[in-house]
Parts: sequence; structure tokens; C-alpha cells
Amino acid sequence: MNQVSGPGVLGRTGLTVGRLGLGCAPLGNLYEPVPERDATGTVHAALAGGTRLFDTAPRYGNGVSEQRLGQVLAGVPRSEVVVATKVGYLLTGDGAEPDFSYDGTMRCLEESLTRLGLDRVDIAHVHDPDHHEQEALAGAFRALVDLREQGVVSAVGAGMNQSAMLERIVTRVDVDCVLLAGRYTLLDQEALTGLLPECEARGVGVVLGGVYNSGLLADPRPGARYDYRTAEPHQVAAALAIAEICARHGVPMKAVALQFGWGHPAVSTLVVGARTADEVRENLAMAQTTVPADLWAELRAAGLLPQEVPTP
Repeated sequence: MNQVSGPGVLGRTGLTVGRLGLGCAPLGNLYEPVPERDATGTVHAALAGGTRLFDTAPRYGNGVSEQRLGQVLAGVPRSEVVVATKVGYLLTGDGAEPDFSYDGTMRCLEESLTRLGLDRVDIAHVHDPDHHEQEALAGAFRALVDLREQGVVSAVGAGMNQSAMLERIVTRVDVDCVLLAGRYTLLDQEALTGLLPECEARGVGVVLGGVYNSGLLADPRPGARYDYRTAEPHQVAAALAIAEICARHGVPMKAVALQFGWGHPAVSTLVVGARTADEVRENLAMAQTTVPADLWAELRAAGLLPQEVPTP
């Protein structure tokens, strides 16, 4: 049995990614425009705070995120950062078209390397193959495994907002890691009984994204986003109940939401998005905030976390 190497090391890959990486979707103007100066400052602040893992994709602003990230990293020694991007969508003048074929994957990664200004990436994920599972298995993953053998890619992964397909991928493909967004959080532990144990047994590194479930766990209130859309009343109620317990212990809810995933032994690291340097610094502060054991115990006692969920 291949065990994961522990927090900050990506499964069996040996890549040192640190406990907290930067999610670069906001750099591609997610939800609202991000001025060039802010985007640059965000990456610089992450570097200054010791961040090693930078996660981007062609779909993040139709290449804008990759370009902005690449411009800053051009001045950083390559060995000091771990760059992750994704394949599965080719950019067109009108947006992005899904293409999970072997040739399409090769072209997609080549275009990403150009935008990033790199000759290789550390991690390449197949991006949201939800409606293209068989094509991805036959094409995209085969292409990435070949690129791994050529040294163009160090680790092959898959990034999705669901755990069921990721679990199937882990059992069928020689992947090194997965990026799971939103399905292992304070509000959603979908991955607890399937994907995470499978990854732990196989030494597949797990990167968690979406730890705030699109915002509800950062700012719980009616109208907040949950999984990219307006949260339902019962979701808001659960988040507010968690927030009340956090407040009683004098701990920011964002710190609890961010650190929750570190409790599972399969989880190597988290990626959290930011659009300004101040947001980066806040995330780093949340990562360093002490969360007492009795806070986790109270969440369990209140039925807001299952008893079997491991916590930090």
C-alpha cells in the first residue's frame, strides 16, 4: 500500500507544495474584473508569504490567468514554485471548447506552456470531464501520461467539483493527484467515504479547492454564493450555525473552514483563490490561526460535523 507522504508533499510525487497554494481563477477576472496591478500584487504577495503551489487553467479568463501568472513567475527560479494547469478545453475567439482527445490535449498543454512562458509544468489536471468521461479516459489521460514520460509534465491529475468520477479515475488511471473542489468542506463531506480513502490507499495526492464553497463559508448570509450560485436557505442556516460556534470560541470562521481539510490524512494541500495582496495575506493569517480542539468537538456535538470526520 502506497501511503501519502504527509501534509505539504503531494502524495507519492515527492513534489513539495506546502500546506496552502494560490488558486488563480480570480486572476482571470472571475466574478469581477481584476486590474493588472492587483493581479501582479496577488502573486507577489503569495510568493512573499512562502507559497509554492500556483494553480491555474486556460478556462480562467480565457488564458488571462495563465498569462498573468507566467509574467510574474518569469522572475522566479523555477525550482522554487510548483505550477499546475489543466487540459480539456481549447480556447477560441468566443471562449473555450471542450476537447478531451489525445491530440486536443497535446495542443491544449502546448498553448498553456506558451501563455505561462514555461517549457514544462509540474502538474497537469484533466479539467472537469463531467460529460466526457470516456473521451478523457481514452484521450486526455493517455496524452498526459505520455507527456509525463517525456518530462513535460511531472504529475498527472484530474480536477473536478464531484468526487464520484474522480474516484473512478483514480482506480482506472495512473494518476498522481486529484484536485477536488467543494466536496470536502465544513458543509459537504461527499468525498469522505469513497474518494479520500481510495487516494490514501494508492498514495494519490489530494489538493482541496473551494474550501469556502464559493463564499458561503467565508461570509455566511442570505444571498451568499454556494457552489457558484445563490445558497439555499438550509445551506445558509447551517453556515450561520457553524459561524455562531466559531464566534463563541473567538476564532474566525474562515480559519476553521480553511483548516478543516488538513485533518484528513489523504489531503496534501489546499488551494485558495485571491484577487488582491490583502486577500492573500488574510488567507495566510487564517492558515496560521489556532483552532482549539473543543471547537471541533462542539461542531460534532451540534451535529454540524459527522462524528467520524477527522479534524486537525
